Amino acid sequence: MEFMAWATHKYVMHGLGWYFHKDHHQPTKGAFEKNDVYFLIYAIPSWLLIMFGMMAGNDFRVPIGFGILLYGIAYFLVHEVFIHQRLPWFKRTDNVYFRAIRKAHKVHHKHLEKEEGECFGMLVVPIKYYREAMRSK
Repeated sequence: MEFMAWATHKYVMHGLGWYFHKDHHQPTKGAFEKNDVYFLIYAIPSWLLIMFGMMAGNDFRVPIGFGILLYGIAYFLVHEVFIHQRLPWFKRTDNVYFRAIRKAHKVHHKHLEKEEGECFGMLVVPIKYYREAMRSK
């Protein structure tokens, strides 16, 4: 799922889907962004795969659907709660991995337009951000 999310982020959200993703890179007011539509783009196929897979006797679609669901939960907790702090649950951490994730995402957001982006992943980040997180500990 991380590779699929990376590719979708780089080639769809920063491509044809920029209309929906742009407000995620721009300061906005309010609890919701147009970018939140991507929740549906992942949630609907996940739900359909689970439902149709169960209707067919728990075939191969069920674990695929649950894989998408679990990544969605990870996305919510890591990206929305931890990185962007849309819910004030986790403010600080001394964990090197989580600090590396936050730094890589900050680097991604320094680009306010769709071109010249970097660090499109969420859970797998370049090693240089681990090194930075270890040095700044």
